[in-house]
Amino acid sequence: MLPHALIDLHCDTLTALRPEDAPLLDALQNPARRGDAFAALTDRIRETDTLDLPGRHFSLSAIPERMRWCQCCAIFIPDGLSQKETVDYYETCRASFYCQMEKMAEKVLPCRTAQDIESAWETGKTAAVLTVENGSALAGRLERVEVLARDGVRMMTLTWNGENEIGSGNTTDHGLSPFGRETIRALEQAGILVDASHLNDRCFNGLLETVGKPFVASHSNARAVCGHRRNLTDEQIREMVSRGCLIGLNYYNAFLRTDGQPAALDDLWRHVEHFLKLGAEHCLALGSDADGADLPPCLDGPKKFAGLYRFFLDRGLNVPQAEGILWKNAMNFFRGQLI
Repeated sequence: MLPHALIDLHCDTLTALRPEDAPLLDALQNPARRGDAFAALTDRIRETDTLDLPGRHFSLSAIPERMRWCQCCAIFIPDGLSQKETVDYYETCRASFYCQMEKMAEKVLPCRTAQDIESAWETGKTAAVLTVENGSALAGRLERVEVLARDGVRMMTLTWNGENEIGSGNTTDHGLSPFGRETIRALEQAGILVDASHLNDRCFNGLLETVGKPFVASHSNARAVCGHRRNLTDEQIREMVSRGCLIGLNYYNAFLRTDGQPAALDDLWRHVEHFLKLGAEHCLALGSDADGADLPPCLDGPKKFAGLYRFFLDRGLNVPQAEGILWKNAMNFFRGQLI
């Protein structure tokens, strides 16, 4: 049994490298090698139609037939780039996204609003929403928020794992900067969803003090179930529930369980149960982290993502609850926020 539809809040497929290219990300941290690594990275993005490659966690051709699918496609900006490199990389990836939208227009449409998503579905096409992972894409300039908005970016994580002009990710210990507070207000004014995934706890608290609208944690799990600091604390979850926010379940092994073993669907279910106990029934969605993380074999492709619907029903959720997680909660959120 497949769901009526599925919305996935986060994948890295747009900028995903081949496994043999992964050392390029490490080379970016080495000043002596960074120039060559950056050039190779951008060439890789320019040369490849990344959204429909076989063997990926996500590809357009692997979506089950007749399924209504919405995929949020992140421009992932690695930590460690200069501001100029960051802007160049962002522009390369943005161009790649729209080039692929044109090449595969019979399969997919770029969407900016909930109405756009529904229109794409009515024509039998996948809806693709452009997002950004890592607020370093602004290069420390507030006016670039409007640039991203004009480009169709609808959601942005404030940081990746490290630190940027906005604030600090989960591997660092600083909080939200004054520029970060200005950025949050500018994102809200421009209609770009603020994404809290990757923030450390101190920066998350600064976000709570600053936001004026509901926000998103596009790909984050429950820390009480799996103690990784990338996951959300119970206090953070309760706060997000009270504010009408949206939380996407992450399929990454290390965020599902802590012992290094491949995760099973029951591990994801433990997170779902915990979120539900904290009142997150109408806030919970999917945020696979496809092609950006080590996903378990039980969750390594679109057909298996869609199979969560049957799994959730088998675990005791009713149809509205299962449909809520698979797509309705995200769509309801988008209807209120992506306008």
